[in-house]
Amino acid sequence: MPGVIEQLCNEVQLPKMLKVRQHFDRQKIPVEEIPQAVLAELSHPGIVDAIKPGKRVAITCGSRGVANIALITKAIVDFVKSRGAEPFVVPAMGSHGGATAEGQRALIESYGVTEEFIRCPIVSSMETVLIGTSEEGHGVRIDRNAAESDAIIVAGRIKPHTDFRGPYESGLMKMMAIGLGKREGASICHEAGFGQMHHMVPLFGRCILKNAPIALGFAILENAYYETYKFTALRPDEFDEKEPILLEEAKTHIPKILFESADVLVVDRIGKDISGDGMDPNVTGPSSCSPYVTGGLNVQRTVVLDLTPATHGGAMGIGAAQTTTRRLFNKIDLDATYVNALTSTVLDFARLPCILDTDKQAIQLAVLSCLGRSRTQPRIIRIADSGHTENIWVSEHLQKEAEGNPGVEIVSAPEPWAFNTDGNLW
Repeated sequence: MPGVIEQLCNEVQLPKMLKVRQHFDRQKIPVEEIPQAVLAELSHPGIVDAIKPGKRVAITCGSRGVANIALITKAIVDFVKSRGAEPFVVPAMGSHGGATAEGQRALIESYGVTEEFIRCPIVSSMETVLIGTSEEGHGVRIDRNAAESDAIIVAGRIKPHTDFRGPYESGLMKMMAIGLGKREGASICHEAGFGQMHHMVPLFGRCILKNAPIALGFAILENAYYETYKFTALRPDEFDEKEPILLEEAKTHIPKILFESADVLVVDRIGKDISGDGMDPNVTGPSSCSPYVTGGLNVQRTVVLDLTPATHGGAMGIGAAQTTTRRLFNKIDLDATYVNALTSTVLDFARLPCILDTDKQAIQLAVLSCLGRSRTQPRIIRIADSGHTENIWVSEHLQKEAEGNPGVEIVSAPEPWAFNTDGNLW
């Protein structure tokens, strides 16, 4: 006999869904042109001379799933070699990868950043050194190998952060303060909570710029299709002024859901390779996990169906969902998830939602818990993940809104959910 929850879920008739295509600015750098574009940006006067022959140069590589990151990293490595210097790559990701050297190396290798491909050493360690003291007396720490190099190239993507607002969010300042800080440095920076991160990130970043051998910044910007569209190389004295300008530009190119609200949002997968929060609240909408962000979809219930393979069991962000699947639950690496939550000081990111046996039940329970007429005429949106929002599904109750939206193109008639005999979508 089915259990009570299964019986209640079976009473919910899910609406038909339409596939729609959202249109965004498609400006990008073709993949085959990326190596030359990197070299050209690093060859500008005032930039190229920062790398001296014979010097050991550390190049940062983060934990986010940056588009073309292996190709970009290799191109930076090749530039350093062309200057007669000796490059090595340092995983710069705070406590990600389970806060172990092996885990952090495995994480960037899963993105294709391997020694065989980039043709230089990857030096992964969790050991840090005290690089200096902030203007407010905080001990600021960074990766020992980077600190002991002759030069550091801080490479990273600039985009809106998932948990706080400020002139410096996800970008080069944060790559130094949190990424190079490893678990120890990131924990110190996070101690005051996300409500102070807009202040702490540049505070720590400026200390690192003053005391560490930072040679260059290499900013990566992406379009709404998760494609590389711009590179900007910065001298250390340009970080302060130019990174906020690049952040404002990046905000105009992030993926979006071009609907104001929905009753239920279904997210096929979350992961650290997609967002620090597993799914980006700039896209999916703010949750109780982070009271310091605004924007994104206004939604009653969020369903998360699975983890990405590249997240290696890290389930940060699952706390923003109200329902999920047993399939996802069985993949969670609690150690990796909890150490990341502990470092960020936000345990809510790692809390568990209601766990259902199938995709269908997880969606049905979310609908069943909605308020008012949303139970019988639910407005549902389904996305693959928060980094890919070109092709999405919307329920038939959103069809009129889709028809009136100039940024949305309807590409299919309403059709039933494609559940298999087990009640799952794949």
